[in-house]
Amino acid sequence: MVTTTEARRAAAAALLALAGSAHGGEPVELDALTSPELRDRIAAGDTTVLLPIGGTEQSGAHLALGKHNARVRVLAQKIAQGLGHTLVAPVLAYVPEGSIEPPAAHMRYAGTVSIPEAAFEAVLESAAKSLCHHGFRDVVLLGDHGGYQRNLERVADRLERARPRSKQPACRTHALLDYYQVTQGAYVEALRARGFGTDEIGTHAGLADTALTLATEPALVRTDRLGRAPKPGERDGVQGDPRRATLALGQVGVDLIVDTSVKAIRQRLAQPR
Repeated sequence: MVTTTEARRAAAAALLALAGSAHGGEPVELDALTSPELRDRIAAGDTTVLLPIGGTEQSGAHLALGKHNARVRVLAQKIAQGLGHTLVAPVLAYVPEGSIEPPAAHMRYAGTVSIPEAAFEAVLESAAKSLCHHGFRDVVLLGDHGGYQRNLERVADRLERARPRSKQPACRTHALLDYYQVTQGAYVEALRARGFGTDEIGTHAGLADTALTLATEPALVRTDRLGRAPKPGERDGVQGDPRRATLALGQVGVDLIVDTSVKAIRQRLAQPR
C-alpha cells in the first residue's frame, strides 16, 4: 500500500518529469508560456493543441474532488510528448454533472460543481475558436469523464460543418472519444485478465478509477481510507471496490490511454483537410 507521504513525493516527481516536452525540454503546457513564446512555438510547427476536460465531482471518501482535472492534465502532457509538436491548453474543470435543483447524481454530494450542457458546449466552442485564431491547425478535445462525451462530439461536428465558412478554415476540431473509450474497454479487459471482477473494477471510484489516479496524481488518493476500510457502496458515492487498487495497475491504464490516443490523433492529423 502506498503511504500518503510516498504518494506526495511521487506526485511531485511526476510533475517535475512532465515539466518539459520531448523536444529540447520545452514546456508543453500553454499556460506555462508567454504570449511571444507561444507565437514562436506555433510558427516553428507546434500546431496541434490538446484541450483537456476534467470535472469537479465527488468520488467517495478516498478520491479528491479534482481527480478528473489532475488526471487529464497529466495524461494530456504524456500524449503531447508522445506526439511531438503538440501543446496542452488549460484544463476545463466545470462540466455538466446533472441537475442542481433538485440535486441528482453526483450533485447529491458536497463539492460537485455542475453547469448546463449549453453553457459547457459554448465554452468548448469558444475555446476551440480562440486556439484556431492564434494559428493552431488541429484542436483535440480530450474528455476524462463519460457524462459529456456526446457534448464533445456535438461541438466538434458543429465547428467542422462551419469550418469552410469560418475565418480559420484550415483549423480542425476533433473529439477524441478514443481517450475515454479505453477506460471502458481495453483497460477493463486488462484488469479482468489479471483476475479482477467487474464489480470490483467498478464504474466510478472503484478499483480502475482509483488505480488510474494513483498512477497520475497519487496525492489525491486517501490511501489511509483504503486497506482497512469496509467496502464502500453507492450510498458512499462509489460504484466498485477500490481497496486493492495499486499504482502498478493504474500504470497499465495510463499506457493504454496514452498509446491509443497518440495513435488515434496521428491518424486524424494524417487525414486530408
